[in-house]
Amino acid sequence: MSAAWAQHGDLSAKSPVEARRIAEEVRAPWARGGPKIAAAEMNVAGVRIRCYGHCPNAGERALIYLHGGGWTMFSLDTHDRLMREYASRAGMIVIGVDYALSPEAKYPIALEQVVSVVKFFGERGVILAIGGDSAGVNLAIAACIQVRDEGQGRLVRAMLLNYGVFERSSSAEARERFGGSGNMLTSEEMESFWRNYLRDDRDAEDPLVCPLRADLRGLPPALLVVPEFDLLTEQSFQLADRLRAAGVATELNLYRGAVHSFLEAVSISPLADRALEETSAWLRTIGKGK
Repeated sequence: MSAAWAQHGDLSAKSPVEARRIAEEVRAPWARGGPKIAAAEMNVAGVRIRCYGHCPNAGERALIYLHGGGWTMFSLDTHDRLMREYASRAGMIVIGVDYALSPEAKYPIALEQVVSVVKFFGERGVILAIGGDSAGVNLAIAACIQVRDEGQGRLVRAMLLNYGVFERSSSAEARERFGGSGNMLTSEEMESFWRNYLRDDRDAEDPLVCPLRADLRGLPPALLVVPEFDLLTEQSFQLADRLRAAGVATELNLYRGAVHSFLEAVSISPLADRALEETSAWLRTIGKGK
């Protein structure tokens, strides 16, 4: 996957439209194959969603999944196989959300859309988990914080946090070890994503933007899926510590040798296959016996 990206040069130097075109092209082979799951699409509060299995009814279990891509690129299609894998392995409906991308839609537009989807299904009695990868994780935990603050924290039963971003800045050590050219996610790319997402630097002070700054009490149980070699790995460890200190049931699975976005390589990666199996076993417990 890294070699395919390298053929196109620095995406942060390209227009958002061109970067998205390249991203769809590079990711297309990784979305093929896997389990066959029927999918249905609908609009919720003006947002396109894709339900794997069917759109859930009251009492059914569902995972709202938010794709990564630095709030700037990727789509339901780039993450189609990953969502089908979760649906098949965990035995639950998966809801992909086609949230608005930056820089055209800056904070808090995507978050507001995600919260609307959470409320739509949660208020109708669907047993919800929420998760995603990378920037999608940022939106997922922010949505949980927002609905908790609005007195609706029980709408979400669990959080799946795959190599998420929880703070704007990374340590000098992380940037030196994992942020340089040749890594799956570079420091330069991450800063470009932040510039796209934020209206201005003051937004980075908002705990809904940087959840490491948030009050995490009362959030649902969390599973963090963490690759060993990733610019964002330290942030997952920091968040896990803060969640536990806040009394949130928290598990962290570290995958030795893995890099950012490793789950999407499940077609060729035994490590990704193991991670999906372990995560799906955890997801199968959500809403059981309650």
